[in-house]
Amino acid sequence: MSNAPAGDIATQPAAATHSHRFVVMLRRLPWGRIGMPLVLIAMAVFFGTINPNFWSVTNLTNVSRQISVLALISIGQTFAILSAGIDLSVGSLLALVSVACAQGMLEFGLVGGIVVGVLAGCLAGLVNGILIAKARIPAFIATLGMLVAARGLALTLSGGLPIAGLPHEFLFIGAGYLGPFPVPSVIAAVAFVVAYVLLSRTRFGRYVYAMGSNEEAAVLSGINVVKYKIMVYVVSGLFAGIAGVVLTSRVISGQPTLGEVQELYSIAAVVIGGGKITGGVGGIGRTLMGVLVLGMLSNGLNLIQVSSYVQNIVVGAIIIIAVYIDLARERRR
Repeated sequence: MSNAPAGDIATQPAAATHSHRFVVMLRRLPWGRIGMPLVLIAMAVFFGTINPNFWSVTNLTNVSRQISVLALISIGQTFAILSAGIDLSVGSLLALVSVACAQGMLEFGLVGGIVVGVLAGCLAGLVNGILIAKARIPAFIATLGMLVAARGLALTLSGGLPIAGLPHEFLFIGAGYLGPFPVPSVIAAVAFVVAYVLLSRTRFGRYVYAMGSNEEAAVLSGINVVKYKIMVYVVSGLFAGIAGVVLTSRVISGQPTLGEVQELYSIAAVVIGGGKITGGVGGIGRTLMGVLVLGMLSNGLNLIQVSSYVQNIVVGAIIIIAVYIDLARERRR
């Protein structure tokens, strides 16, 4: 026979009920919307507590400048992944655009060089799109081929050497300020707004989601999948072109080795932000969250003097955890 007081026995079911309600309440919270902002806040508090320099205006300005290139190529990657594809070539396109931009600048001047660089990114994206949409080569293989080809072309055009002697005014794009804001950050912010409008307010955006959700159904509903899939990769190349110009300005030379593994970080930003690698789920706002997480994590780990090798391990673990959480959420549904 139990010796527990009657009052304690009476309160046990009530405590269990409260605990159950709390768990149910937690499950009902819109974690898809509030999860990433909470992670960002937690990271900011953690790194700011360990190193107060994290909160300095200088550091935050540097972070915004540093993540601008990743932000730009991640926007393009978002379009590709939403359409149930992928673009592995964006890292190598940074190098190709850099070389094309530098050579164009020496030949045609400042504006001409910028135009040549952006067009080089668009042209590579167009080739990707034709291979994927018309030749029906899987996006993984087509863009993997472009990754290798673009890097080889950049090295061939430059002879494997940096291209120097660019106009000093060009430095403004990568290192200048508009008021208190770094120019690369302003460019990335404008790009996010344009991409958001494209995805949420235009027919093109609706078709991108439709193709990613069910390509067969998209075809049956009358969508010109070939046309819009090509457009997806041209858009990805366009943002890679802009990113390549910004990065070239920062190093003030054409560099055929720029952008190594950046394609993987762009995929990580989309996935960490909640985008589905199988397409149809995600968005520009979510990708922005993923970019901020990666940027803040890299900066915070640098401030507390964690090795870059360890940082790669941490990023890899975060990608796996993000995908696992997404899969677990799907199973519960």
